[in-house]
Amino acid sequence: MKTRIKEFRAKYDLTQEDLAKKVGVRRETIVFLEKGKYIPSLQLAHDVAKALKTSIEELFIF
Repeated sequence: MKTRIKEFRAKYDLTQEDLAKKVGVRRETIVFLEKGKYIPSLQLAHDVAKALKTSIEELFIF
């Protein structure tokens, strides 16, 4: 699975650590999401999309 998390983080000038804190996960989780090595739960996908002010469909490419 591909994501646009890194692109949206850059848009809002957020580090991986900043996003992780907003979502309530460890920075490593954001790293794995960005690399496509971790498929998030629906709740996590929703929380990340909300933190980045976008939709799940816009953020994750299935």
